[in-house]
Amino acid sequence: MYGNKSTKKYRWSKVSVAFFVLYSTRGRGYFCIMDLFEAIRQMRELSKRNISFGFSFMSYNETAQKSEGIVEVRHARLRARTQEAHHRNAEIIEEYVNTDTGEARRFYQPLLLSFNGQKVEA
Repeated sequence: MYGNKSTKKYRWSKVSVAFFVLYSTRGRGYFCIMDLFEAIRQMRELSKRNISFGFSFMSYNETAQKSEGIVEVRHARLRARTQEAHHRNAEIIEEYVNTDTGEARRFYQPLLLSFNGQKVEA
């Protein structure tokens, strides 16, 4: 159980990667704080309706085990999720298309920092 939310879809106990994120919000004004699962739900809903949204996340390269810092995407839509057969952490990875560049990219859900100008907390 995660707060009042059920986490049946997210089998966190199978994940073997730990994320530690330091993020300063000084100089950035967020209007409110959004729950991680609510942000992902809204991203999926907007994507189904073919509406772009903006978000930011902390990058993470699992192979090199390092981050290149914060990535800000101004206009994006989520794509179909990766199957577990193709990526061992598929249940916590979101695939997206940057609609400004046409690039297909991905991010780890726990590293989502903001969605449409609102700070996201796990």
